[in-house]
Amino acid sequence: MRKLLLYIIILTTGIIFLARLFYLQIMDDSFAVRSQDNAIEVVYDYPQRGYISDRNGKLMVSNQPSYDVMAIPRNLKPFDTTEFCEILSIDPKELGRRLDKAKIYSPILPSVIIPQLTKSEYAYLQEKMRKYEGFYIQKRSLRDYQVDHSANVLGYIAQVNQKKVNEDPYYISGDLIGRSGVEKVYEELLRGEKGVKYIQKDRFNRDIGPYKDGIYDTLPTKGKDIHITLDAELQAYGEKLMENKRGGIVAIEPASGEILSLVTAPNYDPALLVGRKRSPNYTRLYYDSIAQPLYDRGLLAEYPPGSPFKALTGLIGLQEGVIDTEDRFSCNNGYNYGARRPLGCHAHPSPLDLVPGIANSCNSYFAQVYRKTIEKFPTPQEGIDTWNAHLKSFGLGQFMGNDLSTGRPGKIPDADYYNRIYNYPTYKWYSTATISNAIGQGEVLMTPIQLANMTATIANRGWYYTPHILKAVEGDPIKEEKFTVKNITTVDSKHFDPVVEGMHQVYKNGTARSLQIPGIEIAGKTGTAENFTKIDGKRTQLTDHSIFVAFAPVDNPKIAIAVFVENGYWGSRYAGRIASLMVEKYIKKEITRTDMEDWILSHSLEEEYAKPLSGEPFIINR
Repeated sequence: MRKLLLYIIILTTGIIFLARLFYLQIMDDSFAVRSQDNAIEVVYDYPQRGYISDRNGKLMVSNQPSYDVMAIPRNLKPFDTTEFCEILSIDPKELGRRLDKAKIYSPILPSVIIPQLTKSEYAYLQEKMRKYEGFYIQKRSLRDYQVDHSANVLGYIAQVNQKKVNEDPYYISGDLIGRSGVEKVYEELLRGEKGVKYIQKDRFNRDIGPYKDGIYDTLPTKGKDIHITLDAELQAYGEKLMENKRGGIVAIEPASGEILSLVTAPNYDPALLVGRKRSPNYTRLYYDSIAQPLYDRGLLAEYPPGSPFKALTGLIGLQEGVIDTEDRFSCNNGYNYGARRPLGCHAHPSPLDLVPGIANSCNSYFAQVYRKTIEKFPTPQEGIDTWNAHLKSFGLGQFMGNDLSTGRPGKIPDADYYNRIYNYPTYKWYSTATISNAIGQGEVLMTPIQLANMTATIANRGWYYTPHILKAVEGDPIKEEKFTVKNITTVDSKHFDPVVEGMHQVYKNGTARSLQIPGIEIAGKTGTAENFTKIDGKRTQLTDHSIFVAFAPVDNPKIAIAVFVENGYWGSRYAGRIASLMVEKYIKKEITRTDMEDWILSHSLEEEYAKPLSGEPFIINR
């Protein structure tokens, strides 16, 4: 029986192999397409990329026709290179280099030789194509930007590199791919699917019709249309306010985590990176090392958050039970601790409890709250790590997990960090060594989007949705769990109301009272951060950064915003004005504080940015 079983297994295996071979050799002729390179030409039909619209349905990115000059190296015949180069405005040496590159890539597959011809260039060349055997025109679509803003958000498309071709079989040399922004993140949604045609050739390389009557041909599938969360009008207004300034604006809808505005300044027109001039334009933008227009400050720039961070210091103090809302601390123009330089403060009433402490931005108050928090624990290491854990629950000190193409984690120091820099246990350190953290200076760093998300979390009284830029695909709202499940902080919701009231008083009676918007109850917080650079190897202080966070309305927040203006003096001077105007623009759809608007539009910070480059002595903060 065992011998019979062995024979049955061998016979069955043999039958299976024979059946498979019969199918591949006789029944399935799809592989014949690949085996007949000498007789079959593969032609791709490229789909249109999906459109991009804003949250209100305003079209931001569509498509325009484009024409690529393609070549199959094996099919090329001698031609008049001088005439060809004159028609297409290309140097003969460059043409030779591209043809050599195409031959190396594949002598039998098509390669892009000259991409993205205009309609007029295409029309002129088309009349003469019969003279250039082996070349042909392939129609594609390029992006057509309906707006002149949001370049950092939308991104751009460019030819795929060889590494991507090797990694992903979908792409071939010359294909276009999203290289930044939404175009990159949602490339697979936007690109669609290429169609393919197999054209049969005779022995003279003439077309004789579709291979196998076109049974293997496929039609292109258009990319999916998407809606992003941006409000295009708000975005355009933000970029207008940030002209002649550097920094970032991030606005979020607290109830959903949708990004309403993501401004980086300076910016550029996205149309610059379309067409045959894309490469020189990109090179010019890339090598602008002073203004850095390609650097998305809203996502990548890590700044000291300054005084807005005091709200978190207060919340952690309440959660840890080291203070209550009635505890009062004195301020004598600053906070003195040991033999160290006092932590200075501006003039204001004293002593203060939590609400006026926030409204008046008292450094001394929050320094003492911070010390009590750290010193609650047996060791400063335990205190710092507890403080660190609370802050991370707000999404700080780590990548946020959003759907943007780039980002930075910021910095929230922990015990290991301070142990390293103070060489513990050889030398001990205490809470006073880290006291600057209390007021958002010291080692704390945050990106503007983290600052905006922190503000949205306070507006929500202790929770947030992960910020995101995608709103809907083909009209269907997104359902990804990471964007639709609440992130709950480690601070109980009951502690947020007094902090919110303190931020409301900032507008009513505090440091932003001159920035009130009629008819809108706003909660906010001014901030100023010291700013240093190196000039000739020497650490040099520059004019302070201007910071402001706000949300409105106080009781039913529709927008939370963070504004960071480099070298913008104090918080209410530039950042506060811009934040208030953005809030009014979004909620009212119009501007009534035209006095603030006129001031912002008429003031430039270019002179401040030129100071460290001038080589001349300069004055800061004036």
